[in-house]
Amino acid sequence: MSLGTLSRTSLYLPSHLLAKARKMVASNYETWTKEDLIRRITHLEKSASSPNWLSNDNNNGAFRFSAYSTRKIALKFCYSGWEYNGLAYQNKPTPLPTVEGVLFSALAKARMIDEEKGFEGCGWEKCGRTDSGVSAAGQVISLYVRTALVEKQDEPAPIDSPTDDDDMVGLFDGAANTSLSAPKSVQEHDYIGVLNRLLPPTIRVLAWSPVEPTFSARHSCAYRYYKYFFSSLNLDISLMRQAAAYLIGLHDFRNLCKIDAQKQLTAFNRRILSADIVEVEDEKGMYVLNLIGSAFLYHQVRCIMAVLLMVGRDLESPDVVLQMLNVTEGAEPGGFDALDQKPEYQMADGLPLVLWECGYNDSDVTWHTGPVEGEVQRGQGRNVHQHLQEIHERSRIFTVLNKHFLSKAEEMRHTSRDVGLRRDNPLGVKWSVSDGIDILYGGGATRRVAQYVPLMLRRRNDNVEAINERWRTGKGKKREVRKNGEEDDDDGGGDE
Repeated sequence: MSLGTLSRTSLYLPSHLLAKARKMVASNYETWTKEDLIRRITHLEKSASSPNWLSNDNNNGAFRFSAYSTRKIALKFCYSGWEYNGLAYQNKPTPLPTVEGVLFSALAKARMIDEEKGFEGCGWEKCGRTDSGVSAAGQVISLYVRTALVEKQDEPAPIDSPTDDDDMVGLFDGAANTSLSAPKSVQEHDYIGVLNRLLPPTIRVLAWSPVEPTFSARHSCAYRYYKYFFSSLNLDISLMRQAAAYLIGLHDFRNLCKIDAQKQLTAFNRRILSADIVEVEDEKGMYVLNLIGSAFLYHQVRCIMAVLLMVGRDLESPDVVLQMLNVTEGAEPGGFDALDQKPEYQMADGLPLVLWECGYNDSDVTWHTGPVEGEVQRGQGRNVHQHLQEIHERSRIFTVLNKHFLSKAEEMRHTSRDVGLRRDNPLGVKWSVSDGIDILYGGGATRRVAQYVPLMLRRRNDNVEAINERWRTGKGKKREVRKNGEEDDDDGGGDE
């Protein structure tokens, strides 16, 4: 290796690697074989061709996002909802970060998107909003990101190549052509590896897909699949299954959702494709509601689950679901009175709810786990499974600890109280017991009441028309809905 070659290489090498190379030339040059010298020169020139993606400078002194081409992709990712203030980015401060805010920051830091242009500038779309505390295993966004496949100008895309020297392993696999390296095929950036290196462990990117410019994470979605996990303690699962079966098909769900007046919705028909309750594998006593639909209303799944829990506690009959869906006379079988005003009840807890999958046609997406088709070969983000396994193992410790705390309390003769059974009291009438009645809300949340009031006897909210009118003449008259703030106008997707 000549000093001239080292001098050219020094234009690109970090200072600590340059010092290492100079020392090697000065001390070992005479002892190297011809093959070793060629191998070392090739190694250094390959490294020199790949400045770091996160470097603040390029050949022109300042990073210019406009110098690079972009492509539209879809990202599939999971997140632990209890760590975040919901999915949607908020303009105002929030107690916890939002998933979109954290993901956007990681994309901007990796120079995959232009931070200054914001969400609109990269065409950001999400499949469905999830509320604070709600998790996702298969959330999807679509957006335009930088690509390594086509360059706008002659300057190379700054991507690091993995080498035999650990110090030279950067964020991305693959190398771009330069005057110091022979032409070779260029691989796409390792979107998954880079993002998972920058994201917290509670958000993991699972896959990416190239998509057409017309693709929309929201509008192209064929179905949304939600799971709600719950314990069978004090519940009759057979009654819950009977009630869940009534959900399948096209129904008006205005009484099984939260009316969001700012959206000014007048149509609440949604189609449920599948609804069943099964025991969770290898988790005795744990069950899950599997609910698949083309689209969902705001808090629809949690409202449905609240009613199913009432049925499971034998507080309501399974056909109460038909009564809640019978918005107009004869809309549902059973001869029930029309119900166009939602009875007051508290929706189920958000912790056990997961947006499990956003479904698309095979012609729209082809999910990859690496920069090219097939499995990832090498890079920085290869430990998705390991990270999630670590979180799972830690959660198992919490479960064991809490179980032993309960056992210790029982050793000290603390006992559980009676949940309050209906016994001989008929359904559909008010009843009470001396020690009170537990109402279950999922996730271990309960509320003790002195008297149970059936849904059909409870105070009712205003009908949709009155709620919409009150908003139009109140908040709606005073201000316009903020387009990019905490108030999301997505009325066609998952909205939990």
